[in-house]
Amino acid sequence: MTVVNDQPVALAAARIENMPVAIVGAGPIGLAAAAHLAERGVDFVILEAGDSAASSVKEWGYIRLFSTWKHVIDPASRRLLESNGWTPPRHEDAAPSGSELVTHYLSPLAALEPIASRLRLGVSVEDVTRRGMDRTRTAHRATTPFVLRLRDSAGALSELSARAVIDASGTYRTANSLGSNGLDPLGFAEVADLVTTALPDVLGADRSRFSGKHAVVVGAGHSAVNTIISLATLIQTSPSTTVTWVIRGASAARVFTSDDDELAGRASLGAKVQRLVDFGVITVINNFETVELASHGDRVVIIGERNGHIERITADLIVNATGFRPNLQMLREVRLDLDEIVEAPRLLAPLIDPNVHTCGTVEPHGFAELQQPEPNFFLAGMKSYGRAPTFLLATGYEQVRSIVAFLAGDLAAARALELVLPATGVCSTSAVTESCCTS
Repeated sequence: MTVVNDQPVALAAARIENMPVAIVGAGPIGLAAAAHLAERGVDFVILEAGDSAASSVKEWGYIRLFSTWKHVIDPASRRLLESNGWTPPRHEDAAPSGSELVTHYLSPLAALEPIASRLRLGVSVEDVTRRGMDRTRTAHRATTPFVLRLRDSAGALSELSARAVIDASGTYRTANSLGSNGLDPLGFAEVADLVTTALPDVLGADRSRFSGKHAVVVGAGHSAVNTIISLATLIQTSPSTTVTWVIRGASAARVFTSDDDELAGRASLGAKVQRLVDFGVITVINNFETVELASHGDRVVIIGERNGHIERITADLIVNATGFRPNLQMLREVRLDLDEIVEAPRLLAPLIDPNVHTCGTVEPHGFAELQQPEPNFFLAGMKSYGRAPTFLLATGYEQVRSIVAFLAGDLAAARALELVLPATGVCSTSAVTESCCTS
């Protein structure tokens, strides 16, 4: 008789079916996965590193989304909320800010009993593996539970067993490097306190840090443009503030959208930043490849190569708006098949290639494109896009709807993909590294 962990195979399979599905991350996609699982009566647990649901969204709450309410509310989540007396926003054609998304949608969703009772906060996932198996062992892998190693806010380690894993942990906390070679520039550690992540709160909590200073914004995507526009607003009350926009390529073509972009908020950003350039409010330096950072008193010198020559830019602060990448370190013991360029699931990569696709031309996709050689392990949401910037929340919602249907054994529903995205006129056909599509 074949055995797994000293139990017959049939008993092992039955035991694993009684375990919960582990959802990593309680952002919009993780909560949507929870709503779909709750609707189908499948047990789950949500693991969130922050002290509240949607903690990453709260960090950029002052930023307005490009998508309108009708594109940022997951259908299963809406059904669950409305069955508990929730009223949707009155103006569904308006685009919410991150804070409004949390206040009026994500926090109420996370507070509902089917989800709140299964939500574990202040818990980061350090590693994912199989019980008693590293990635090299094959026999009976599919009937062996996952084990997630967790670290709580006090630093204590524990482990959780699960029948399946949906990793919707996003990429916001793992930024791309300032270095054009994908590595931190030489000297980064010595000046790290003078480098901020993308989307600092220039007009709010971070105002005093930027006021009267020379800020260099590195990046050619919409995150960079949002920060530049905020800095230009700051200049109106703090005229000694100066801004330099550093672009790795020849231009930031992706932020200058065409007239057919149905996301009006995104379309307006290109026009705004073009006016700032035309009027000399900001200085643009293109074709700049950062190779080294150096301390200069309480300032930082950015050393880079431009058009075959070494150039230096001295700044008070650097904003790293070069985009994001997935944290794959936690998945070293999981069998993954990822595209070697964008680090997305291999079958998904051609559908989201930023050299070809805009946010609105991504084809509907679900469990079939997202499944990995590791049975019942899925990357979902922004993390599933790897380094590609063409993600919209509506796409992620369709992903988890399909994944959950698959896990519930409803293959017909899992394969029946339906997704309507707003038409877009953005994203260049040149290689990109920064976020192009913000939900």
